[in-house]
Amino acid sequence: MDLEELDYELPPELIAQQPAARRDESRLLVYERSSGAVRHRRFSDLPSELGRELVVVNDTRVVPARIPIEWPRGEVLLLERVDGDEWVGLARPTRRLKAGVRYGPVELIEHLGEGRWRLRLEGEPAGETPLPPYITAPLADPERYQTVYAQTAGSAAAPTAGLHFTEALLDRFDVERVTLHVGLDTFRPVTEARLEEHTIHGERYEVPPAAWERIRAAERVLAVGTTTVRTLETVAHGGPLSGRTELFIVPGFEFRRVDALLTNFHLPRSTLLALAMAFAGIDEIRGLYAVAVQERYRFYSFGDAMLIL
Repeated sequence: MDLEELDYELPPELIAQQPAARRDESRLLVYERSSGAVRHRRFSDLPSELGRELVVVNDTRVVPARIPIEWPRGEVLLLERVDGDEWVGLARPTRRLKAGVRYGPVELIEHLGEGRWRLRLEGEPAGETPLPPYITAPLADPERYQTVYAQTAGSAAAPTAGLHFTEALLDRFDVERVTLHVGLDTFRPVTEARLEEHTIHGERYEVPPAAWERIRAAERVLAVGTTTVRTLETVAHGGPLSGRTELFIVPGFEFRRVDALLTNFHLPRSTLLALAMAFAGIDEIRGLYAVAVQERYRFYSFGDAMLIL
């Protein structure tokens, strides 16, 4: 797959800077793969679009992972806890930082390349919410970058497809939970000329045995978000119920457990967009994104949602 197929034109004003006033007021673009039908709904209409699907969510919780460095002025962004007080994180300005030196609550241990460091953190993370760089407006309530079902702390970014659920709306579905701690590599742009040359770093996941039994036996499964898809398909393709996944889902992938997908509108040249294309088709997703732009849907983390049936 050529990288250009992951490009599309997006007017900057369609990048959502704030969440909707109410979570389930977001718009919902519905696409039926079997018929090609497209509908424009509100997220609160989701129950009327689903049947007997088991709704599977990723219950990871974003940690306050952005820790400022006073001198030299910069920051550490925690990516993943390795063990105890040891983490892997991004630190900048990397060229001016040194191993063995403490910067506030962070002691840098070893530079791993590409701005990544193994580090030791004093206490629990107590920084700022790590919003994506394309969100430039301050967030009044950090909980709006958490899902209402967020439970297990460990992510550097939110599984944003789930941000649209209210507790009352979630109660209307049969729900199972899995956990995948989202790292920034999920969102890292693809720079190689061909998609297949891109490498995804591993992310930790866990599926409780009882949850997998229900998921495996379900008539239909709706995956809420691309991180849930990667978790379910990792296990469905023979992976253990917990561990690390480096599964890279690209067009041509055989989906063995996900029957429907709820997802946001993703960045160009991203692995998330490639996953959506794998599920619904390259030309189909490109066409749907063109419709979304024409209809002035809001894009990215705080934007609107798409349901692919």
